[in-house]
Amino acid sequence: MKKKGLTKEAKIGIVTIISIGLLYFGLNYLKGVNLFKPVNHYYVMFNNVKDLAISSPVYVEGFKVGLVRSIEYDYSTTDRITVEISLDNDMRINKGSYITLESSLLSGAMLNINLNKYVNEFMDSGEMIEGRMGDDLMGTFQDRILPNVEAMLPKIDSILIGLQAIVNHPALSQSLDHIERTTNNLEISTRQLNVILSRDVPVLLSDLQKITGNFNEVSEQLKGLDLMNTVNSVNATLANLQLTTDRLNSNDNSLGLLLNDNTLYENLNGTLLNTSKLLIDFRENPKRYVHFSLF
Repeated sequence: MKKKGLTKEAKIGIVTIISIGLLYFGLNYLKGVNLFKPVNHYYVMFNNVKDLAISSPVYVEGFKVGLVRSIEYDYSTTDRITVEISLDNDMRINKGSYITLESSLLSGAMLNINLNKYVNEFMDSGEMIEGRMGDDLMGTFQDRILPNVEAMLPKIDSILIGLQAIVNHPALSQSLDHIERTTNNLEISTRQLNVILSRDVPVLLSDLQKITGNFNEVSEQLKGLDLMNTVNSVNATLANLQLTTDRLNSNDNSLGLLLNDNTLYENLNGTLLNTSKLLIDFRENPKRYVHFSLF
């Protein structure tokens, strides 16, 4: 007897149920909810939950410990919104703790648990926790930063007007023209310098190498000279010159007497003077000295 299998409709139903289950678990996984991890549930009362959403994170001292599970508004009264949060099973909240709702410009709102560390008694799962409004960045911006920005706007306007006047001033245009000409001159100078470096510098280096070679040859020749004998000869010459100078300065020789004896100088001077007078008298009275006789 042939067994009957599942009908087509039953198969479609099973696939649909499995798909719905996978979709449910997938959506919760994307939200950060771990359905297989044990958690504790607490409730928080707020009068405003702006920017807060389901799956918003819950932090303790910057560490994520849970998520927002649901948000319900109490229609029987006003300013009463109940937020259910799910925390890690190991997370315990001291009595007297409170939760603040804080907003950020990029990630929206989040809940921050402020633990009362001075109490060792803990709340039970399902209890109500006090909720407070934390710092609102947008409100802070509007209350503190925006007035300062508004006060700065006239100054910024004046600065822009001053900048526009500077930009439109003819002196700036002239300065830019001067800078452009200077840049062009620098470019020309750079090209000329490149030409000099490529053409003249190799020649100078070659000449410098030749000069260095000549110095090396001179150095080798100086090494070959007997400098000691040369120095001795020079010293002997200087000694002889010193001896000659000493003899010229002494009175024990004729040359020394001639140079140092004033009497000889005066006698020679007197002789020259008498000779000069004799020549003058001979020129004026030649008959005294020369006699002519024809017979």
